[in-house]
Amino acid sequence: MDIPRLQIDLAGRRALVTGGASGIGRACAQRLAATGAHVTVVDIDKDGAGTVADSIDGDAAVVDLTDPGGIDELPADIDILVNNAGIQHVAPVEEFPPGMFHTIWTLMVEAPFRLARHVLPHMYGQQWGRIVNISSAHGLRASPFKSAYVSAKHGLEGLSKVLALEGGDRGVTSNCICPAYVRTPLVENQIADQAERHGISEDRVVEEIMLTEPAIKRLIEPEEVGELAAFLCAPAASFMNGSSLVVDGGWTAR
Repeated sequence: MDIPRLQIDLAGRRALVTGGASGIGRACAQRLAATGAHVTVVDIDKDGAGTVADSIDGDAAVVDLTDPGGIDELPADIDILVNNAGIQHVAPVEEFPPGMFHTIWTLMVEAPFRLARHVLPHMYGQQWGRIVNISSAHGLRASPFKSAYVSAKHGLEGLSKVLALEGGDRGVTSNCICPAYVRTPLVENQIADQAERHGISEDRVVEEIMLTEPAIKRLIEPEEVGELAAFLCAPAASFMNGSSLVVDGGWTAR
């Protein structure tokens, strides 16, 4: 799918994208690099992060974001922070492993908090910064069997709004992007998990579960989310702050 690009100039800016080795993170890293920003691709996948970084003349940082010490080693002179890293686990609450619940919350809520805390002094010092949080339609709505993911995305939405209120008069904006199902490895894994959970084929999972709520019956392409991430860093979006940019094909209009 050919995604039209806006004319955005972020030359001289430094961006950090988590979960940048694939999917939405890769699309965000590539799009920000195309605007002229220098991008640090953060991921636990060494080979994937390196491949993306090499393709955009950026840097790769192999970090386990559930380890606070790893976050402290990342560059702090960052102008644009994209909190994208995430994982999924599908199970009913009574069967959900508590350790997995904790890991998902650490990766998807605590790590964005620690990353923001890490880069905000630089952003405040220059009176300019953009924090883009990749949330989800599940940050606004719930689905069964995803207690950790849904609650973590709701937590990320709240964190984003707090950052927006604290940073708005200091030149720093914080916003969420809330897509429905995006064509990524994470979603492909969900399809298999949901098929097993519901006892149906993977094709039926896409048609009967993932595409039931959106009025537009297709998966979102990662590049569409990447374009919105770049837009939130552009001058035209300078007054967008504390917002949740919903890209769900009409899911939450119900």
